[in-house]
Amino acid sequence: QVQFVESGGGLVQPGGSLRLSCSYSVQTRNSYAIGWFRQAPGTEREGVACIAVSGISAGNTYYVDSVKDRFTISRDNAKNTVYLQMNDLKPEDTAVYYCAAELFLTTLQAMCNMKFVDIHWGQGTQVTVSS
Repeated sequence: QVQFVESGGGLVQPGGSLRLSCSYSVQTRNSYAIGWFRQAPGTEREGVACIAVSGISAGNTYYVDSVKDRFTISRDNAKNTVYLQMNDLKPEDTAVYYCAAELFLTTLQAMCNMKFVDIHWGQGTQVTVSS
């Protein structure tokens, strides 16, 4: 039902920026959303930012508190692509970042807080913030 192409990860110094890209193919008639999640070594996976792609809430976004003033999620519907602009990166942002699609969206808050109905995961891309 879902295929992803993720890119944009890499090594950056603290205070730097990266832009992640998630190009997707989704087949559903339901309201759905795309989100970015991350997992650092020895930690549980956590939500970062989510955006509604279809349905009455299309274009709405949700951010977890730790990134809401530094990261921006956006979409380009013509390209079926969602971006995550990450500014003022910190060492604690180091993680594997995963793009995911929720094919039965309840709320963005639920999705970004790891409460899923029909979640599909990309392969992940490494982000390392280090001096």
